[in-house]
Amino acid sequence: MPLSDTVEMLQAILGAIDEGIHVVDANGITIFYNHVAAKLDGLTAEEVLGKPLLEVFPSLDRQSSTLLRVIESGEAIYNQPQVYKNWKGVRVETINTTLPVRVGQRLVGAVEVAKDIGKLKELSERLVDLQAKISQPRRTKRTNEELSFHFDDILTCNERMNQLKERARRAARTSSPVLIYGETGTGKELFVQSIHQASARCMKPFIAQNCAALPSSLLESLLFGTTKGSFTGADDRPGLFELADGGTLFLDELNSMPMDLQAKLLRVLQDGQIRRIGGSRQSKVDVRVIAAVNEPPQSLVQRGLLRTDLYYRINVVSFELPPLRQRREDIGLLVRHFLAKFNRQFDMNVRSISAEVERLFASYGWPGNVRELEHVIEAAMNMVEADTIELEHLPPHLPERSHGLAAAEPLTFQAESGKTLPDLVRELEERVIQEAMKATDGNVLRAAKRLGIPRQTLQYKLNQRMSPPPK
Repeated sequence: MPLSDTVEMLQAILGAIDEGIHVVDANGITIFYNHVAAKLDGLTAEEVLGKPLLEVFPSLDRQSSTLLRVIESGEAIYNQPQVYKNWKGVRVETINTTLPVRVGQRLVGAVEVAKDIGKLKELSERLVDLQAKISQPRRTKRTNEELSFHFDDILTCNERMNQLKERARRAARTSSPVLIYGETGTGKELFVQSIHQASARCMKPFIAQNCAALPSSLLESLLFGTTKGSFTGADDRPGLFELADGGTLFLDELNSMPMDLQAKLLRVLQDGQIRRIGGSRQSKVDVRVIAAVNEPPQSLVQRGLLRTDLYYRINVVSFELPPLRQRREDIGLLVRHFLAKFNRQFDMNVRSISAEVERLFASYGWPGNVRELEHVIEAAMNMVEADTIELEHLPPHLPERSHGLAAAEPLTFQAESGKTLPDLVRELEERVIQEAMKATDGNVLRAAKRLGIPRQTLQYKLNQRMSPPPK
């Protein structure tokens, strides 16, 4: 392939990436700038290409620009927050990974991959501000009463669940760390809030944070706080540990936390002290940490997604919540509860479900557990006109609903006439992917982690499913 074609192909590939790509030569002159970077910076490629970096971004200097720092040092910079203004005065907030570009031993430039975190950072700071407000003593009692669940809200007639509730009540008397495992939709936060409300900390803050909801650098600053000047644009802000002082901090999807951040969490659990990002002063905090995962913890440890030392430190008290398919005797109780709930919300008077729907519910696999059951009832309440939910009112994803059967078929196949092994493998793969997507409420990243494959691979397979199978 001619060199010119290779260059054009490379530019096309870089231009198609959905993250900002900015490349400068050894003199700091921009030589490549894709449309995503232009959108992030509020500029056009013509305003940046061929110009010195500091001319286009006058608020930066040779120390604050990650591109120029990499050119000077020759060392890569990973996940560096950066806040700057372009020459139009537009404020830009990104997380950058910046790498040196070498030809042989000679440094010829630097390439930067930027992710826009402006809106995420704004939302996280608003969250911190809101948590700070609701953590004020004069408001804590009212807020906790309005927002928290109690053990009486956990509806069950299942013996195992009742045993777990009793164990959780006893655990509420202490301040030991707690680890809860349960599939998506099994009610992990219900248990967590109930433990907090039954504890001596009930008048203190309860703060929940999903570890998968933010990039690692934002999660670290959200948890531990920042000091002014710790990175460009940083202010003095308390983190969630400080805001939860005296109360409970719930960390959901703990396995999504990066390993280096898990190490910092371990230190907090061991000595009860935190240090803000960029700060030098250690602060003592009294926080009970409760964590949750939606995959077996020992499997997460074996796969390198959860630090072994953190697992043993936080697994002082542990609970494994059974999925709904293992507590089918609770389905009727939960159906009545959700009917009453949505009757109040929608000002309706739906009294029951039909016998066919009841049989379907009893045999369905419920990959989304109690949360899925609640959503199914809500969806049906939007369709029903009489006082009984029938099969035709149910959402279409319930298998074989029109026949009154919803047995979750086992993942086994018979060599039917006309089907080859590749056909059967394709069907099996499609069903496994479908179950993973249901179990994670359609979240591609979490489904990919559940399947043990890269997100890009799962996205490709999902796109392929939308296309007709190969001939």
